[in-house]
Amino acid sequence: MGRVRWGVLATGWIAERFTAELLDMPSDAEVVAVASRTSDGARAFADRFGIPRAYGDWASLAADEDVDVVYVATPHSAHREAAGLCLEAGRAVLCEKAFALNSREAEELVALARARGSFLMEAMWMYCHPLIRRLRELVADGAIGEVRTVQADFGLAGHLLPEARNGTLPPSHRLRDPKQGGGALLDLGVYPVSFAHLLLGEPAEVTARAVLSEESIDLRTGMLLSYESGAHAVLHCSIDAATPVSASVTGSRGRIDIPDGFFFPDRFVLHRPGREPEEFTGEGRRDSLRHEATEVMRCLRAGERESPLVPLDGTLAVMRTLDAVRERIGVRYPGE
Repeated sequence: MGRVRWGVLATGWIAERFTAELLDMPSDAEVVAVASRTSDGARAFADRFGIPRAYGDWASLAADEDVDVVYVATPHSAHREAAGLCLEAGRAVLCEKAFALNSREAEELVALARARGSFLMEAMWMYCHPLIRRLRELVADGAIGEVRTVQADFGLAGHLLPEARNGTLPPSHRLRDPKQGGGALLDLGVYPVSFAHLLLGEPAEVTARAVLSEESIDLRTGMLLSYESGAHAVLHCSIDAATPVSASVTGSRGRIDIPDGFFFPDRFVLHRPGREPEEFTGEGRRDSLRHEATEVMRCLRAGERESPLVPLDGTLAVMRTLDAVRERIGVRYPGE
């Protein structure tokens, strides 16, 4: 396989970012088609990025045999339908996070991919980031001893977003709309939860508290994940208060701090008793999505059905934890 031919399903801001990254990798990737729910939306996106084919429905993109892999960038409430269409048609799929609305939908997608022998991966770009991979290697090699505590937060001040009106997001905004899986947890909390899973795996016990909106989605959620080893993960997410978006991993013999932007870091610091702090830095754009695209294309060329960096069983475990958090805080989405 030479250049991998991509289709893009949805035309929002994350689809724009990902498409721009692919177009910056001309020797590896080619964007050949885009789909939206409307022909006008698809054509406008195609014209902007020079994409040859634009579809006003998802099924046409899924059926396009010139497409090797589809990037699904819809709100997570539509992931089951959109990714399922593509898998049924024999396309490989990279699906945005949160991977699905709940673990049942996620299990259905994974079962479908495995039955069809199709590649499927969650777009958890953090797992593919070079510095996060280096951090994980250090922890696995015992650089800080046995992991005792993971801390991570991701909060933004929703009232500062361009869409905010009179100091608050409108109820129709996807972050507040239950029909679109709104709330802090699935949109932002998936990052600290996935970070904890990367280092500690699936927890034995989940405790959570939240502040809910009038629409019964979570504005702020605090989580405590407990493990059989005695380790804990202390996590937080918010759509109405900006947090440092930092993380730390504390072990029996040291600590690693990511001061800001923990899921796309430009540096982290290793602290060990009796030694000077050791700083690890990255190269290039810290917020690049090309790392996950590169991993998808590597897998396709190697004939792999899932990525060892973002394994499907790990994705399912994260979804089970998110379900457990929602059960504790009393958030349910329409149709569940």
